[in-house]
Parts: sequence; C-alpha cells; structure tokens
Amino acid sequence: MNLSKFMRRPACEVRIGPVTIGGGHPVACQSMTNTDTNDTAASVAQIERIDRAGGKIVRLTAQGRREGENLGNLVRQLRADGFRTAVVADIHFVPEVAAIAARYVDKVRINPGNYRLDRGDLQALIAQCRERGVALRVGVNHGSLAKRVFDEWGDTPQGMVVSAMEFLRVCRECDFDQVVVSMKSSNTRVMVAAYRLLVEAMDAEGMHYPIHLGVTEAGNGIEGRVKSAVGIGALMADGIGDTIRVSLTEAPENEIPVAQLLVDHFAERPGEFEVLHPERYFPTEYRRRSKVTVPVVHTEPLEGFRVLEALSGNPTAELRAAILNLDIPDEPVVVKRRYEERSLETLAVKAAADLGPLLLDGLADGIWIDAPGFSEAEIRDIELMILQAARVRFSHTEYIACPSCGRTLYDIEKALADIKARTSHLKNLRIGVMGCIVNGPGEMADADYGYVGAGPGRITLYKGRTVVERNIPQEEALDRLVELIRTNGDWIEP
Repeated sequence: MNLSKFMRRPACEVRIGPVTIGGGHPVACQSMTNTDTNDTAASVAQIERIDRAGGKIVRLTAQGRREGENLGNLVRQLRADGFRTAVVADIHFVPEVAAIAARYVDKVRINPGNYRLDRGDLQALIAQCRERGVALRVGVNHGSLAKRVFDEWGDTPQGMVVSAMEFLRVCRECDFDQVVVSMKSSNTRVMVAAYRLLVEAMDAEGMHYPIHLGVTEAGNGIEGRVKSAVGIGALMADGIGDTIRVSLTEAPENEIPVAQLLVDHFAERPGEFEVLHPERYFPTEYRRRSKVTVPVVHTEPLEGFRVLEALSGNPTAELRAAILNLDIPDEPVVVKRRYEERSLETLAVKAAADLGPLLLDGLADGIWIDAPGFSEAEIRDIELMILQAARVRFSHTEYIACPSCGRTLYDIEKALADIKARTSHLKNLRIGVMGCIVNGPGEMADADYGYVGAGPGRITLYKGRTVVERNIPQEEALDRLVELIRTNGDWIEP
C-alpha cells in the first residue's frame, strides 16, 4: 500500500464470459437477481434490466439442483435475446450444485465456510471450470466461517483471511489462476480490515488474484449508499478492487449507477503527498489517534479541533498525509472538503468515499462537508450517516438489511420500509432485516434484534443471536418485533 499516492493494485486477468477484470482493465460493476432462479422469464428480464443499467456481470442464487439445472435455460434465453451478460452462479451448501452450475455459467461463486477441503470437491470443481473456461470466486462471508476456523479465530478479519487463503492455495496448487476473491461483511471496519489483511497475505505468497469488493446488507436509500461508499471507498482509495457490487435492499438495477459512480470517482486520483510518519498509521488495526471519543459534525462546537481542508483531486491521500504529518500527533482534526454536486445522492456517495475512510481508520475526529447546494440539515444528516457507517458515532437505528435474492420468500423491501417507519427514532440499536437463514443469522450477528425470513410469508425473530419466536405470519411480525424491543427495555415512544 502506497500512502503517498494512488496506485491500482496489480492483478492477473480473469475472464468472466465477455468481461475481463484485473490486468489493468476498468473496475467492473455487477449485481445479483432477487427473482426465483426457477422462474426463467422473471430472472432473464431482471438480468436484462441490470445489463441495460450498465451491470455486465449478474449473479443468481443456485441453492439446489433444480436451480442449478435451470441456469442452462436462463443462459440460453438470455443469449437468444441478444444479451452477452456474464452469468454467475452463487453456491451455498452443496458442492454438487456447483458442478451442475459450472456446465452453464461464466463464473461460480463458492463460500469456503460451507465447503470441506478433505474430499477433493474443490479440485474437481477447478478441473471442470478449467475445461469450460469458467472463473471461480472464493467468496468469504464474515457471518458464515467454517466451524473449525471460527473455533480458532472467532468471527474476525484474521479468520476470514485464513479461510480464503486455504482455498487460494488449492487453486495455486492446481495451477488455476481464473480466480476472484472477496471478503464481505456488513461491518465496514471488519470488511476493510479483512481485505487489507488478505492483500498482505496474498502479497506475501506472491498471489495476484483480482478482488471483488462489497459491503453486505448495507440497507437502502441514501443510508445504504453511504455505508457501501465508506467501505468500498476505503479500499478503492488504497487501489484495491477489480469488480464491485453495491448491495442495496432495492431493485438490483438500482445498484449499478451507485457502483459506477464509485468507479468513476476513483478512476483518477492525482497528486503525491509525502507522509513523514507512516509509523503512525495502522491500516489493519483500528486505533483512535486522538483522545476524542465522539467525533463531531461541522455544526457542533469545533474549539480545540484543527480543520484540515482537502483541495486536490485525491482528498483521502491528501488529508491522511496531513494528519500523519501533524507536529502534535494526537491533535484533534476535522476533515473538510467542498463539493459542487447538485444531487444529494451523488454528494453523499462522494463525501462518504472521500472522508469516511479517514474516520474508519481512526485518523479523523470530525467531518465537514462544504456543499452550498444543500441545506445545513441535509448536510448534517449525511455527515452523521458517514460517522455511523464508519462506526465511530451512532446517532440513529442501524439496519443490517440484505439486498435479497432468489431465496427470499417475502417482500423484504416493503418489510424494511415498514420496520424503518416504526423504529427509526430509536437510538443506538441495530436491527437485522434478512431474507433467509443462509447468511442472515451470521451476517447480523452483532445486531440487537433480527427479522429473518423463515419460509413463504413467515418470519423468525431474534434477540441478538438467540431465536425468540419462529415462523410468525408476516402480517404479525412487525408488531411482535416492536413488542420484543419493548419487553427488553429498548423501546422509546416516538
């Protein structure tokens, strides 16, 4: 990692159907369907909407043999419609489904937490992928590490790296380089640390596989966009990332413009900024640089804070260097940048990507967005969202909400909107709103309460990691969630 200037991390080329990533190619944007993979017409129509929005790589869940086999029908119809979209199969528990999917798709994504290496399944899949020219994604999820890894490392960034490297070493032993790797979490601090540790581990072993970036369960609206931009932006500012997915609990085609905005924003990062004290920076270990415990927004008293304003086209590196070069190492700092944007969403994404990483790394103690096109209230809301996404100050309920996929058996977009309407006034709470149990309970492990799909129109409620009520009719679930929060003493009347 070069602290002084922006440099893309070198990666080998990986071909995903007609799309090539790594090797200096532009960062590719992708999304995932939320239709039933067995519904060919609906899935193909959604893939085509994503493609028209600019997403040339689309993933579909293949949780069983039936879904795996139907990928063949989907790809044939997509090609008949004239679309060359790269199709990716998302595999969860059953290695034989990966073998089925690999007959039809351009890439197969597997989760090491759900695979064993002692039965030759991965080697057999690699051989099949090599034969057809299919790429492989080793996709580690913070919430679903293998038990043996979890028992030794816990659900830590280090455990995620151990899980990924085991699988990457098998790929290298098989001389298979068409591999992409990801380290996803809904916790931006965990996600960023895991990717940076992964890059260190890969560099130490001479590996140069491309990296897929994403923050899981980011939610919706501007808040979801800000959370994604903070995590993804921190890594893109480091030059890490060859393909990205912004996970939103919305129509999947809505994800592509946000991802493309980030790609364009980091296409050029000019300037070189000398760093006098690199020893003060700890990219893989969160440390507060100053004694400030509650970072501030610009409308709050700033006495005792130094305001550092970025003026270059690479604000993250410029401000990081300025902070690391301070004569007084622990002097409190507010980071500032001016934006001339006219779209609130664009402002939020760019500011989160530029300034959020400095808060996420514990370097900055406050944020100041100078945006004359918007009211003080709008700017303050975005500043607070960035502080929360960086996990340094919690001012409102945080929703760990998955973007949904073909496994989701209820209307999660409506459910999230309804839950927000009833609970957004609560302070310092995390509520998980998850489509199913595959990654749901694990990814929302640090949530205070959970609302998880259990079957068609049925919901299971959690308090922390503990199931409280199973298989509740969805029409009753929100009231029961509110009652659960009330019973545990966390409810405040709006």
